[in-house]
Amino acid sequence: MAQCAREYDRIRTVLADADADEPLTAREIHQLLEARGEPIESAHRVATVLGRRARRGEVTVIRSSPYRYRLDT
Repeated sequence: MAQCAREYDRIRTVLADADADEPLTAREIHQLLEARGEPIESAHRVATVLGRRARRGEVTVIRSSPYRYRLDT
């Protein structure tokens, strides 16, 4: 669980620095992480981490095709 928390913190930090105006796909978030030297193993892992946080109300999942994510914190 600690690894998931660290990954979420990295995602949150990169998205805050990127100042994204609109929700992003897991693939787009994964690409931002890689570009900033904060790699997470895959876009699937990004989706998993954000999906878990969505259960807590910290992330909004926009169920389109593909899913998009917006951090609420």
